[in-house]
Amino acid sequence: MGKKIEDWLEVRIGLNDLRRTQLLEYRVPKNINLLYTLGFAAMIGYVIQVISGIFLLIYYIPHPGYAFGSVQDIMSKVPYGWLFRQIHIVGGNLLIATVLLHMLTVFLMGNYSRPRELTWVGGGLMLIITFIFGLSGYLLPWSQLSYWATTVVSSIPSAFPIIGDATARIFKGGDQVSGTTLSRFFALHVAILPPIFLFLMGLHVFLIRRIGISATPFGMSDDEKRPLTEFRKKTHTDGHPFYPYFFQKMMFMVMMYGAVMFFAITFLPTLFLPVEANTPADPLKTPSHIKPEWYFLAPYQMLKLIPNKFFGISIQLILIGIFLLWPFLDSQKEKNILKRPVLRGVFFFLLATWIALTFWGRY
Repeated sequence: MGKKIEDWLEVRIGLNDLRRTQLLEYRVPKNINLLYTLGFAAMIGYVIQVISGIFLLIYYIPHPGYAFGSVQDIMSKVPYGWLFRQIHIVGGNLLIATVLLHMLTVFLMGNYSRPRELTWVGGGLMLIITFIFGLSGYLLPWSQLSYWATTVVSSIPSAFPIIGDATARIFKGGDQVSGTTLSRFFALHVAILPPIFLFLMGLHVFLIRRIGISATPFGMSDDEKRPLTEFRKKTHTDGHPFYPYFFQKMMFMVMMYGAVMFFAITFLPTLFLPVEANTPADPLKTPSHIKPEWYFLAPYQMLKLIPNKFFGISIQLILIGIFLLWPFLDSQKEKNILKRPVLRGVFFFLLATWIALTFWGRY
């Protein structure tokens, strides 16, 4: 039966030619390492989120009067509902961590440099959308934690003069978080963001395959150092075949991704589900200490430290702009960050500051 299906596909799409050109003859750099597989792990992580999210969507009711109860039913009454929800919660946090690590390693290796500027911008936009996925999905359980954390985050735009209050009202659908906010966040989470993310992901993969995988900056060939005057795909004729060499590395990283996810589900089931996450939202009862998820703690703590909120938000928006446009701002030809002490120092200073603010924001 399998042979008949393979023959049927061979006649129609040239399966053997596709396997030969895309797997066996496709080459990757000789000095490629395991860190290059983080992007593929993130893509698989997104697929896991989609599958688990569809299952949750079957039972979830996006209404402030029923949302919390439907989530509790998923956890206690639906067969294996608790498992799919835990996969979605833990997987969401793990996906954000993986995308962050992927962007950090790409930056450290200088693989954002020309001709890969658009690849970097696409990856940066996907990172931002992943954050928005986390923000929009955080409110959906309609718990005390999600309600008040969303109240804090959705009030941030009001720091801007003139347009700030109007932006915050559009964001929330009113003066405070309500059922309208829940409906807007639900639509954003399941209908608006996914097609945008899939388009960017497809473009990202196309650019990687079209331009070719970049070699690490350590021990670069002379060809990598030549000035860019015309399009030239990096074929790496002296490199390793994509299959099985790099394919095995990707599968190993995917298995590590799954192992970390199920370790957290098994041994740390309340890591992302504290007591407030199992308490229904009460707009009349403000918790004594509320904070956003860990990936928003650094900017949240930064805003707490800067008295002028407008100035604090403006700094963060400028940093985001620099982050997205960095390949166009960096005119140095040297990719190896170890040979660029100023950039290396600034990078590790900002990274250490982000980590410190994240831990500080927890308390």
